[in-house]
Amino acid sequence: MWVFAFFDLPVVTKGQRKDATRFRNHLLDLGFEMVQLSVYARHCSSKERAEAVIGKIRAKVPQEGKVKVLTITDKQFGNIVHLGSRSENSARNGQLTLF
Repeated sequence: MWVFAFFDLPVVTKGQRKDATRFRNHLLDLGFEMVQLSVYARHCSSKERAEAVIGKIRAKVPQEGKVKVLTITDKQFGNIVHLGSRSENSARNGQLTLF
């Protein structure tokens, strides 16, 4: 199962930038990798583990901004279509290194 975190956090003030950086670092500490700017993903071995990770994300969401979390199965993840000039460096190719 894959967990994706999508977020849009304000970065106008110094405090907001610090909060956004703390949140991104928290995702990295939880084992997430950046897929795109403000989109992070992590593989979890089970639905229960994914729910635990989501709880840890929920505990650190900054007061301002928006955070959304999506879970998908490995099979659904395998159906991702990569478009654009950097598609040869896709996350799907990197998946093989996780297992």
